[in-house]
Amino acid sequence: MQLRFAHRRYRLNFKVPVRTAHGLWTEREGLLVRVETESGGVGYGEAAMIPWFGMADVDEAEAWLSSLAGCVRAEDLEQVPEGLACVRGALEAAGEMAGLELCSGNSTTTKAAEGSVTEEGKAMGKKGIAVAASSTAPRAHLQVAALLPAGEAALERGRERAEMGFRCFKWKVGVGDLADELSIMDDLLSELPSGSRLRLDANGAWERRQAERWLQRCAERPIEFVEQPISHELRGGQDLLLGLAGDFPTPIALDESAVSDADLERWLSLGWPGIYVFKPSLLAAPRERMAKLAKEKASVVFSSALETRIGARRLLRLALEWPGELLPVGAGVWPLFEDARFDGPFAAPFFRLSDIETLNLEESWNALT
Repeated sequence: MQLRFAHRRYRLNFKVPVRTAHGLWTEREGLLVRVETESGGVGYGEAAMIPWFGMADVDEAEAWLSSLAGCVRAEDLEQVPEGLACVRGALEAAGEMAGLELCSGNSTTTKAAEGSVTEEGKAMGKKGIAVAASSTAPRAHLQVAALLPAGEAALERGRERAEMGFRCFKWKVGVGDLADELSIMDDLLSELPSGSRLRLDANGAWERRQAERWLQRCAERPIEFVEQPISHELRGGQDLLLGLAGDFPTPIALDESAVSDADLERWLSLGWPGIYVFKPSLLAAPRERMAKLAKEKASVVFSSALETRIGARRLLRLALEWPGELLPVGAGVWPLFEDARFDGPFAAPFFRLSDIETLNLEESWNALT
């Protein structure tokens, strides 16, 4: 089967720079891909790599995608080099939307179940989305967690988001002085509505003693979980994470430590007792990972990688399909970019299926011409 294939690189300024333990993040870089079948099915995907997650950079991914420009065979999309996981995931997403089913082997088929997917693909320009035949939506809506900025700015943003109806919040920590951040956390918790959930995301910023101090404080407060307290690159990090998870009652979520398939297999074999952060825009085969985690009855939280609406669509559709208990999705991040044509659905306490289906993916693609 012959396909028309193209990719485009983006570099987008954030409306407000994002402060993390890795520094000030002012712009987002990534790649969008587009696939069109002979019958007119159209699909889009996004590779939204994050440098400090230890994955290939945008230049390397773009160089390989450039070799596929123009008309390609369907099976060519399956020959992604090892190390370009998020590129493989982007191609899978685009192929799925266009009506293809990219396989781990050498066969590629066109989906025909549940109506004509390619007809939905033809309507991409009008509706902005095509739902793959294999997609199921057991949920009508998703509860959403709002992202709060680092430092004292979290207080004002928290009040704003609470007034909008949010009851779950994610706060970036590990950026400033430890004592100051602990004090801000107490102020933040005192201002949030009763029953609210607060998540802390350290992005691996802490050493063991710092992590212990935070977790001791969290044990006495309504903290839902602490995300990546110890760096995955820290010597003995694996044992430290397991120790912290066993010593303190507040759950720990793995993010940077469980990106690759090999990482996931290792943590599953170790019987990780905490939560796995699920960022589809970084993964080679999100559905396969979902199936594996569901089989193990793992606790999972779906989360944005601060991607464009093309990656946002994939994230939210997969979250709707998760068969287990669904924690609030870490997707309360938009409006995110200075150019609103790339934003996902505007941050709200809940996303409905219609909020996802009306995302105009073609608009984002055309904005890069």
